[in-house]
Amino acid sequence: MIVSDKKYYIAGHRGMVGGALVRALRRKGCEDIVTAGSGEVDLRNQSAASEFVADQKPDCMVIAAAKVGGIIANSTYPADFLYDNLMIASNLVHAAHENKVERVLFLGSSCIYPKMAEQPIKEEYLLTSPLEPTNEAYAIAKIAGLKLCDFYRQQYGRLYHSAMPCNLYGIGDNYHPENSHVIPGLIRRFHEAKEAGGESVTIWGTGSPLREFLFADDLADGCLHLMGLEDPPSLVNIGVGSDVTILELAKLIAETVGFDGEILTDPSKPDGTPRKLMDSSLIRSLGWEPQTSLEEGLMASYEDFLDAEEEVRSV
Repeated sequence: MIVSDKKYYIAGHRGMVGGALVRALRRKGCEDIVTAGSGEVDLRNQSAASEFVADQKPDCMVIAAAKVGGIIANSTYPADFLYDNLMIASNLVHAAHENKVERVLFLGSSCIYPKMAEQPIKEEYLLTSPLEPTNEAYAIAKIAGLKLCDFYRQQYGRLYHSAMPCNLYGIGDNYHPENSHVIPGLIRRFHEAKEAGGESVTIWGTGSPLREFLFADDLADGCLHLMGLEDPPSLVNIGVGSDVTILELAKLIAETVGFDGEILTDPSKPDGTPRKLMDSSLIRSLGWEPQTSLEEGLMASYEDFLDAEEEVRSV
C-alpha cells in the first residue's frame, strides 16, 4: 500500500505521465509531493540534480522526466534523445542513492525491447536482439536507466525498480504538429481537417502495424500499485493486453473527433516496428489491471486537446 505521509518526488511532473502520477498520489491522500520544472533544476546537470535531491530529501522518487517525441523527432535528433535521457536517468538514480532515497521507480518504454521480439513481449526478452532503428537512441538511454536501478539494487540493496509501459496517451499529451506521438498527432490532424472541411487525411505508412495503447492515468495507478509492494520485480511491463492497427486507431480517432472524410495511407513513409504488444501478465498477477477503454481514453484526450487549444487562443 502507498504510505500517504511519505514525501514523493515526481521528476517530470509537467509531462503527461508526471501529471497523471501527481493526480494519482493526491487521490491516495498524499500531500507532500515535490515537483520542479526544467527552469528550476536542469536534471541533465549532475550537480544540480544531486543538490536538488539533497535539499528536498524525498522518501520516494518516480523518474518520469524524459525527452520524448515520435518517429520524426527520434530520427531527426538521435544525439539529443540519447544524451538528454541518459543524463537524466544517471543523475537522478545516482542522486537518489547518494541521498539514501528509500525507493525509486524508473519509467521506460516498450521501445527498449527488440524490434522483432516475439509477441507478446515478455520482460525477459530485453537485450536479446537488435532494437528498432528509428528510436534506438531513446531506447538505449532507457535501458541504461533501468539497468542502473537494477544494479544499485543488486550492489547496494536499494529498492530501485522499473516499469515499462506500452504506448501512452492521455491528459496533458503533446499535440505538436510535427514532434508528437501517433494519438495526439492524429487528434490534431483529424480535428484540423474537420474544421477546414477537408475531404481526406493521409496517415504515415501502410496502417498495418499493431500498437497497444494505455491511458496515462491507468499507468499512474499501475506505478503506485508497484510502489506499494514490499518486494516488486526489478522490471515490470504495464499494458492493456490488446492492440489495434494504426488504421483502426485512425478510424477510432476520426470517429471521436467527428471527421467523416476519407482516411488514406502513405506506404512510402516508414511503419516502424510491425507489432509491439506487451505481456502484462506479471503485473496482473500482482493485482493490477487497467480501467479505461481506448474509446473512453480517446474521448478524454480529445477534450483535453480542445481545452489546450482554447487556452492557446485565450492568451
